[in-house]
Amino acid sequence: MYVCVCKAVTDTQIKRAIHEGVSSRRELFKCLGVGGDCGKCNPHVRELLDIHTQSHRCNQSLMQNTPNPSILAA
Repeated sequence: MYVCVCKAVTDTQIKRAIHEGVSSRRELFKCLGVGGDCGKCNPHVRELLDIHTQSHRCNQSLMQNTPNPSILAA
């Protein structure tokens, strides 16, 4: 789905950028140009950032706290 019509940016592109480490609207603007023209997309961009940065952090935390199976087998 298109989130930013002005720059033709989709939710998939935003999610991918977040997964690759983007964590703010400023970084999304630099990376994709989203939110820099009319601004109508900013609430949706903010929502995607909130949801997916939180989810991405939880996944990273889980991976860091999961024991390495090779250590357990020793």
